[in-house]
Amino acid sequence: MNSLTLSLLQALPRRCRFITVGIAAVLVLPALFGREPVEGQKAMVVSGQHLASEAGASIMRAGGNAIDGAVATGLALAVTLPKAGNLGGGGFMIIHRANGRSVALDFREVAPLAAHRDMYLDESGAPVTMRSRQGYLANGVPGTVAGLEHAWKHYGSGKVSWPDVVEPARRLAAEGFVMSPTFAQHLVAHRERFESNPESHRIFSRDGNHYAAGELFRQPDLAATLARIQQHGAKDFYHGETADLIVKDQRNGGGLITHEDLAQYRPIEREAIRGKYRGYEFITMPPPSSGGIALMQILGMLEPYDLAKLQLHSAQYSHLVVEAMRRAFHDRALYLGDPDFYDVPQAELTHPSYISRMMRDFDPLRASSSDELESSLSAATESTETTHFAAADSEGNVASSTYTLNGNYGNSVTVAGAGFLMNNEMDDFTAKVGVKNQYGLLQSEANAVLPGKRPLSSMTPTIVLKDGRPFLTVGAPGGPTIITTVLQIMLNVIDHELPLTLAVDTPRFHHQWQPDRIQHEPLFSSPDTIETLRNMGHEFALRRLYSHESNRVARYFGDAESIMFEAEIGLLLGVSDSRNPDAAPSGF
Repeated sequence: MNSLTLSLLQALPRRCRFITVGIAAVLVLPALFGREPVEGQKAMVVSGQHLASEAGASIMRAGGNAIDGAVATGLALAVTLPKAGNLGGGGFMIIHRANGRSVALDFREVAPLAAHRDMYLDESGAPVTMRSRQGYLANGVPGTVAGLEHAWKHYGSGKVSWPDVVEPARRLAAEGFVMSPTFAQHLVAHRERFESNPESHRIFSRDGNHYAAGELFRQPDLAATLARIQQHGAKDFYHGETADLIVKDQRNGGGLITHEDLAQYRPIEREAIRGKYRGYEFITMPPPSSGGIALMQILGMLEPYDLAKLQLHSAQYSHLVVEAMRRAFHDRALYLGDPDFYDVPQAELTHPSYISRMMRDFDPLRASSSDELESSLSAATESTETTHFAAADSEGNVASSTYTLNGNYGNSVTVAGAGFLMNNEMDDFTAKVGVKNQYGLLQSEANAVLPGKRPLSSMTPTIVLKDGRPFLTVGAPGGPTIITTVLQIMLNVIDHELPLTLAVDTPRFHHQWQPDRIQHEPLFSSPDTIETLRNMGHEFALRRLYSHESNRVARYFGDAESIMFEAEIGLLLGVSDSRNPDAAPSGF
């Protein structure tokens, strides 16, 4: 460590002196020189795209509450962040009202009525990998429009109308917005996916004449769809002209979604998972998300250990956290699925006595073998291109939502005449028991394809309370790394007392049982620490994403969007992830 970094560290409060030598300058210096949260007194919105955050904030300025703001943000993301923001996908929302009531809103996609268990297997019984990822057989019945309307109708302020909430998104689609360098590069990088569908090729590749940064990007077909939803509500999407366009496009492309599928879709209110960690209460998603159970298990396994005394990302700290991750993801693979089709043993999996037994074979000096893990229970997946958004107001209303198309730009199919992409969520089902999905996740019969069933997810929108009042919202995209991203931000804030900017920016690591290795971001820890962990039996893999333009490039985990509540001084602090240059909070 050089003398400048050392002197800066010594000048910091004790709670900020957390970093191993190898990454000190990377993490501390940006925080000291310009990396500050956005402050608001009345409202705060965070999302993966700054124009969508401002759309939500504008609705709150007009009198809406946090739920109104979150709904407007979700609709706007369908315009400004088409790789993950959506009308043709689905997701989850945790809502906490100022009166103390909390609810978990499930608007996850469902398998079409014509879907069946073996639809992604060939004649020999082998999985046909791309059938569940690209094209018309990959999409489930979308839930986003129904879910967002349900949230506004039942939990909004009543002070802003549905047309008002939709208007920012419609205007962005009709009038256009300036394309950022990141967005333009992303479209070029995925041009081959768009070429597989004429509508996607026309809209997102301009028939091969690629958009450049600084150009105005207009989406008139999407604007017309939003105008219909604005006038008729979700009824248009599931029963009206938009439904007709979806079904026509499915028929033409060989898809399975019918008018009956759309008419039968309903969002579901579920009882949120509520847990405690070091005196804080957290509220998060139950199945069909695996995130809440896994988060509760990992935090429960870690609570007996004094993490504050362990140097962040030291060998001892990383080993302990990885072993808790490993065990939770083992249970995820065995026991979790759609609770409307499978009796998920949620009470047993989250019982303190069971969680305490999960670490009974933990060795502080040696890595466990994922192949040798056992469980005392009887045994009865997903994309990185999700997006998270959240909103909070000074009254204490909070909405934390993660939704998705699953893979980048979903199944690459844009509904002809409607302007929005469909999901490839069917890949989150178990195509064949014992075969990994596109994210290396092994899953059980509990997550097999059935008509009307919702696939297992890792989305983990979470709200943390302190003394019964909102303290922190956190969520992220990233497939299975969503769970471990949310976990590490909570640990960074609660155990290590880091400022929220540092808690979000700190390099992340991940273990998901199988494959048996620690995936990590660049600069995760010092070479000496990694070597110590290797000697303990851990394997490592630097997270990578294949790019046709640059071969293999290092990949970062997620795009965490967080809000912290400074109740004593009446401030809401919004922090978007520095990993996403297009993300920014909006507050007032």
